[in-house]
Amino acid sequence: MNSTSGLDQSGDHFVIPVQAKGGKDHIGIVQTTQDIRFSEQRFPDLECRAIAVQFMDGQIVAQFELTLQGDDIKVVEERHYRLVPAENLRRDAR
Repeated sequence: MNSTSGLDQSGDHFVIPVQAKGGKDHIGIVQTTQDIRFSEQRFPDLECRAIAVQFMDGQIVAQFELTLQGDDIKVVEERHYRLVPAENLRRDAR
């Protein structure tokens, strides 16, 4: 697990465990649960924002924010991004 801490615009602190999967690997409930539990134990004063990233076909990356509800993993938010070469980026895009 990679983990970092974050600070939002309101000054609230978060711990952000991240797992990334590609190919035939899938985001797993066991690893996600371990990441969240470890973060809660190691950083009890910080809110945990568990992130999982799944590389998909067509240069698409799916990003999930996950949470535990009882013994179940729930998706808080899902976003998809298309990877593009740097030379294809619009410099004026925002």
